[in-house]
Amino acid sequence: MTDLAPHWPPAPIGTERLVLRESEARDRAACVELFASPEVGTHIGGARPRAELERTVPEVPGRRPGFFVVDLGGAMIGMITLDRRAAERPGHVRPEAGETELGYLFLPEAWGHGYAAEACVAALGWFARALPGEPVVLSTQAANGRARRLATRLGFTEVERFEEHGAEQWFGVWGPAAPA
Repeated sequence: MTDLAPHWPPAPIGTERLVLRESEARDRAACVELFASPEVGTHIGGARPRAELERTVPEVPGRRPGFFVVDLGGAMIGMITLDRRAAERPGHVRPEAGETELGYLFLPEAWGHGYAAEACVAALGWFARALPGEPVVLSTQAANGRARRLATRLGFTEVERFEEHGAEQWFGVWGPAAPA
């Protein structure tokens, strides 16, 4: 994977309804809420205790290359991440691993409005311009039909399924490494 750091931070990315931007101190409360949410936790191995998050989430959460806050009307409603997939995890499209992995989480009140699709399209478009020719992978629980349908709508192609985190995972690729 080519390093995102030379391309970071991008100017805020506007869509029809959203802005993808760097994290700021004003996003901390929404970040705590996101990871403490039982509904969100269902898809990421469980909610984390709010008291622990209040102690551990930094003043400016997610300040790193590849972390976008999804902003609606000046407030964080979710996040998009583009991170290097760890070589020791199952699911790769390159023998040397190191692919970029798309991740996203949204507050439950933002679900069902198309925000995830809109934000992911914008993030993938930015990535394709910043690092042309680089594939992006995505993994989600196979049982999460909404996430699988979104992955397909975004142009991800299923590569394989495997067990991880105690559940069957759906693994797909977007970009030049996608199977024909």
